[in-house]
Amino acid sequence: MLKSKLRFAYFIILAILWITAFVSDGADAGSGNIEVLSVDGTIVPVVANYLDRGISRAEANGSIACVIELNTPGGLLTATEDIVQRILNAKVPIVVYVTPSGGWAASAGTFITIAAHVAVMAPGTSIGAAHPVTVGEEMPEEVSKKVTEYSSAWIRSIAEIRGRDPVEAELAVSESKSFTASEALGAKLIDFQADDLESLIRQINDRKVTLAHGMEVIIDTSDYALGRNEMNPVERFLHVISDPNIAYILLSLATIGLITEISNPGLIFPGIVGGLCLFLAFYSLGVLNAYWAGLLLILLAFGLFVAEVFTPTFGILTAGGVASLIFGSLVLFSHSSPAMQVNRGLIAVVAILIAAFIAFIVGAVVRGQRRRVETGAEGLVGQVAIAKTALAPKGTVLVEGELWKAVVDDGKVEPGEEVTITKVEGLRLLVTQRKIKGKKRWI
Repeated sequence: MLKSKLRFAYFIILAILWITAFVSDGADAGSGNIEVLSVDGTIVPVVANYLDRGISRAEANGSIACVIELNTPGGLLTATEDIVQRILNAKVPIVVYVTPSGGWAASAGTFITIAAHVAVMAPGTSIGAAHPVTVGEEMPEEVSKKVTEYSSAWIRSIAEIRGRDPVEAELAVSESKSFTASEALGAKLIDFQADDLESLIRQINDRKVTLAHGMEVIIDTSDYALGRNEMNPVERFLHVISDPNIAYILLSLATIGLITEISNPGLIFPGIVGGLCLFLAFYSLGVLNAYWAGLLLILLAFGLFVAEVFTPTFGILTAGGVASLIFGSLVLFSHSSPAMQVNRGLIAVVAILIAAFIAFIVGAVVRGQRRRVETGAEGLVGQVAIAKTALAPKGTVLVEGELWKAVVDDGKVEPGEEVTITKVEGLRLLVTQRKIKGKKRWI
């Protein structure tokens, strides 16, 4: 019955996600002749898919231009390559607008901005720091040099295609140079600055751009209508969990949920939540190409925590698990760019919370093992019984509404006196007289 309900709920969730995505797409179908896309966060595959969908819609609608509002700390090289190729081969003018003020187009964002037909930055934004870094493993020096040379050549070629300064563009890769909006304009990496979207649209009016295959068009924004094409709920959800910090939180929640289920079989809910978080975390870590050694260390920590629950070792396994968790967390994205690494403060908080949780679970287990048995024959030991017949030394006592044969260890007990049960031997109780301040207690 439970399995059928879970299966039904699973299909309902899938149906809701599909319908929501369909309705979201349908709501954007009537877009204007300037399509506006928005990217805020790391560049991952779901962002590449979203931009491809948005640019394709702009092409299908015959839009005047497609504006990409960009604010990113960087991202994955593979996703960046897909986005740059899509922009270079677009059949409509692509305008990349680095916004809002205080935002940036670092690392991968630099390639995307320079690849645009028209590159624009808001005052107070920055661009650059595009030196390549590895994700998942450390490169030998020779390989690192080759990757840097490739990235330098790639950004030079993009800059040359768009008529930008290839030397300045290369500095963003070879020397990780960053540029403010005014510096980028002076270095001929962008076309102009714009305070807002309205100012941008006004400034791109009558601008001539060259599309793929050498086709030239003139952007006419004298009479335009904006159409925003946001990420649909599924894309937004996948983008949110494709963040190193979110992936780490999901992995931590999976650990807590599964340990709770293993230590208390039958609770079901913690196991389901832990399992879902684990699958989502694996998706995120797979997208982000996490360093496998870090993941193995975190899984080792999980194993040590489980072992501590079932074989209390006075905190030794917990200490080892916490050390493995912290070290694994630090190396999980250790060879990635700073934007793709787990926040150190988050690692500390998670380690403390999990250690406290394990201590609570182990404490509950130990207290349960030390608790006096309160059921069965063993549960009678220490309880008070009332003599129904004289015990000299044998007789009958009443305990918990039942009559038992009893033997007193010393002296004689009269009917009505209280005795304490000291031992259970089969169907016979061994008892001793109760005394208060040296006197027998009578009823």
